[in-house]
Amino acid sequence: MSDFRNDNPAILVAGGGIAGLSAAVEAAEAGFPVILVEREPSLGGRVARMNKYFPKLCPPQCGLEINFRRIRNNPLIRVMTMSEVEKIQGKAGDFNVSIRIQPRYVNENCTGCAKCSDAANTEIPNPFDYGLSTIKAAYLPNEFAYPMRFVIAPEIIGTPEAQAVKAACEYGAVDLDMAAHTEEVKVGAIIWATGWTPFDISAIPYYGAGKHRNVISNVVMERLASANGPTKGVIARPSDGKPVKNIAFVQCAGSRDENNLPYCSGVCCLASLKQATYLLEQDEEASVTIFYIDIRALGRYEGFFDKVRKDARVSLVKGKAGEIAENPETGMVSVQVEDQATGKILRDEFDLVVLAAGMVPSTAEGKIPAETAYDEYGFVLSNGNTPGIIGAGCVRKPADVASSVQDATAAVLRAIQACRR
Repeated sequence: MSDFRNDNPAILVAGGGIAGLSAAVEAAEAGFPVILVEREPSLGGRVARMNKYFPKLCPPQCGLEINFRRIRNNPLIRVMTMSEVEKIQGKAGDFNVSIRIQPRYVNENCTGCAKCSDAANTEIPNPFDYGLSTIKAAYLPNEFAYPMRFVIAPEIIGTPEAQAVKAACEYGAVDLDMAAHTEEVKVGAIIWATGWTPFDISAIPYYGAGKHRNVISNVVMERLASANGPTKGVIARPSDGKPVKNIAFVQCAGSRDENNLPYCSGVCCLASLKQATYLLEQDEEASVTIFYIDIRALGRYEGFFDKVRKDARVSLVKGKAGEIAENPETGMVSVQVEDQATGKILRDEFDLVVLAAGMVPSTAEGKIPAETAYDEYGFVLSNGNTPGIIGAGCVRKPADVASSVQDATAAVLRAIQACRR
């Protein structure tokens, strides 16, 4: 059983997205050893996949790089990628945690030279692009990955291709004998910041997501607009790669619906307004239609909403979208909706339709392996049953980046208090 040599007990942070990163650096800079556990091969979570984020509409690399630098410069932080918390025992101030670590097949000798990738032939769906592109079976998770270390896909382990990949590495970084294993650690508190998943829009049959090629979710839209995305930032139709000229955003796609996701995620309206600017900045002749129930852009974001809606190329239609259909020959997508302002039934065609999928906490499915209290939707309650286990970020409530960072700081304060019990 490993432990840190420090007067302060360690704090474990589960989840390497923006909330987890913020919690890790704040706790470490307060003098507490930190074990940062992330399931994926690199840190950054869903924020790393965005094109821009609020409130400054800057690329995610800006905020992430600051945190990565703070992690690199702080010897109190230990990063464990491709890892998940498997079991938690004990009490506040004295937890025993089992962490399951999956093999990366690449060790710390990796320099990021990419010769292993050059030697690979097999291509696999790229998880960073939500499967919109493919990558070699020896790959860097993304160009801004932290740690900057390649991964060998398990699909080729045990094949001659894997041996060729190993032979191509001049630094002995490829280790094909790596195996999954479990490590035990002792910590004083646990911050659970495993984030969120988008609501499964394919669960709404009349919207046709998954069936219609040019009906996508808002998270996929972020990748289409990103310079390091599958289309190099050109917003194009998935069906044929043609540039999008006329786009529709459908708000509350499954949200505020007792048959699907009963609650409002709060950030989806802002996400669509933001994504509308992606296309308008890219093409002066493009047009945007937003179908909405209510536009929720409160406080400091109201000015941004005013700016977008005053653009002559933007149309806002108050009405819940009904059936969405796609012409199999042209790829054009039609949206039917009752305009509540006029009472008329509208049916317009678009190059692309983006469904605003709500935020579902990761804890709706992947529960914390300890006694914990949740609300009816799976969000972690602040007064959880086990003192010393603290939810942070979007596992507690839907939140934007800035709010998640603030919530992470609050979680660190509670974790330090738990360590002092």
